[in-house]
Amino acid sequence: MERVLTIEMVRVTEAAALAAAEWVGRYQKNLADDAATQAMRQIFNSIHIRGTVVIGEGELDEAPMLYIGEQVGNGEGPEVDVAVDPLEGTSLVATGANNSISVLAIADRGNLLHAPDMYMQKIAVGPKAAGKIDIDAPVRHNLKMVAEATGKALSDLTVIIQDRPRHKELIQEVLNAGARIKLFGDGDVGAAIATAIPDSGVDMFIGTGGAPEGVVTAVALKCLGGELQGRLKPQNDDERRRCMMMGLEDPEQILLMHDLVKGDDAIFAATGISTGDMLRGVRYLEGHRAETHSVVMRYKTKTVRWITAEHQLDQKEYLVD
Repeated sequence: MERVLTIEMVRVTEAAALAAAEWVGRYQKNLADDAATQAMRQIFNSIHIRGTVVIGEGELDEAPMLYIGEQVGNGEGPEVDVAVDPLEGTSLVATGANNSISVLAIADRGNLLHAPDMYMQKIAVGPKAAGKIDIDAPVRHNLKMVAEATGKALSDLTVIIQDRPRHKELIQEVLNAGARIKLFGDGDVGAAIATAIPDSGVDMFIGTGGAPEGVVTAVALKCLGGELQGRLKPQNDDERRRCMMMGLEDPEQILLMHDLVKGDDAIFAATGISTGDMLRGVRYLEGHRAETHSVVMRYKTKTVRWITAEHQLDQKEYLVD
């Protein structure tokens, strides 16, 4: 992949974030998602790549834009796998809540797991604890490994978990082990990446969430030196068949980093829509301008860029009674 693609990917997430931000707090999550998706697609198709969406908004017959299998880019340049979530946290945008982002990841063709839209059990940690965790081990064991790797007391560890009924027992296991919990609502990409962000206050991520989000997160953690382990959790025979079609003989085999994202290069980019733990949200300025806050990472160069940008917006006409 070309070095220039690193910045080009930020252009894509910035456009999607600006489009979605128009709908923050308006209780119109579908319109927000559509706006973000259309903006992302438009910028993608101006970029010098031959991209195939392997993780997107749905199947061809389920979503009109950025569907799995869609070709993006201008038809020239490197062949890449593309994973996108134009608006992670549609409900967050609708209600004006924190932590919504626009996110994408790319890698050389064939290097991203084509994860179907189903549940995935996940555990994620930052660089210091990478290689120390085991998704099959008890929570207490993994916490001890993280404590040892980070030089912290187990009681000083914070585990981030999605606030869902299915995680009730998991939460109790963390508390029984003596660690702290931090609950979040929607959007587990940013929550898992926080384990690898210095001074985030988060030491480990555990729980069951979307499989596509797991692959996107794995790209970011690969760039940051962290680790994610996963296991698909098919709920019925149809989902099991989809796993087999992906080439997984055992639909519930452990998926390690090299299963989720292969190769020696990958790029991750995200832009904040509403302010969260990792990124500031879109901020409107005088003079029809807006400010965005983004992060972009590249595995090959181990570069992490935090980018603040100002954008000139189209002027609007407002009706005054």
